[in-house]
Amino acid sequence: MRASPGNAAQVERSLPEHSLAERRAGRAGIFWMILTTLLFVTQDATTRILAKSYPVMEVAWARFAVHMLLVGIVVAWRSPHLMVSHRLPLQLVRSCLLLATTLLAVLSLRSITFAEVQAIAAAAPVLVTALSVPLLGEKVGWRRWVGVLAGMAGALLIVGPVGGTFQWALALPLGAAFCNALYQIATRKLKGVDSPTTTIFYTGMAGTVVCTLALPFNWVTPDLNGVALMVLLGTLGGISHFCLIRAYSAAPAATVAPFGYTTLVWAAVYALMLFGEDLRLSTIAGTIIIVGSGVYIFYREQTRARQAS
Repeated sequence: MRASPGNAAQVERSLPEHSLAERRAGRAGIFWMILTTLLFVTQDATTRILAKSYPVMEVAWARFAVHMLLVGIVVAWRSPHLMVSHRLPLQLVRSCLLLATTLLAVLSLRSITFAEVQAIAAAAPVLVTALSVPLLGEKVGWRRWVGVLAGMAGALLIVGPVGGTFQWALALPLGAAFCNALYQIATRKLKGVDSPTTTIFYTGMAGTVVCTLALPFNWVTPDLNGVALMVLLGTLGGISHFCLIRAYSAAPAATVAPFGYTTLVWAAVYALMLFGEDLRLSTIAGTIIIVGSGVYIFYREQTRARQAS
């Protein structure tokens, strides 16, 4: 039997103050994570629109340059000392990995359907678990390895043969997911070394520098609509990272991380409503497997952490 709104409010008022604060923090964290996923998918949709008319390097430059400009202004104004990194080489490697992820993602969005790109990109958290063994020295039990293998099976289901012909273009988002996983591992290594603000500052540095150098050879003068979309693209990049930080600041990772998969809900909406795509059965099935394995791995990590403490 469901409680009425009035009864629910009474129950909430009767909770201890700390429990009430935790529930409110949890709701806030979930809200920020859902907003983050919406912004990320909107950013990718904007990228897809721009990539149809402009070179890959130019689109990537717009994404990084506007982001770098906005973050640079905020950091320089509020805390200039945060521009100094204690592990500059690792920050630059991380920034290069994001550049590789972005370029592969832009190429993917030019070549295959929006829904397929988003579905394969969802395999990144599963890849992080697999790569954490050789790169972070973490121990992964057999249950989590089952989750990893299931996630890989889901990705292969999406990129597998369609009509007897292997779609090689689907290797592009798989490569992007791999680079994104390495990017996340580099981010883990920076935890406790540099502040989040410092890390955000360096996030777009490699992309801005490399794409600016390549820009004279990959430039198509945009019209007013193109300029507006490029500014929007870079702005979404900056705001989405801010929202992600707010999500993890408001509530524990165990509460908000699973809601990262709402990316796929927004992706399906954009694919159907904006791009008029039909969702293949193999894409839907593979996505369900990837999401299921990712959530399972995440909760196994949380269980292991609780047991260790």
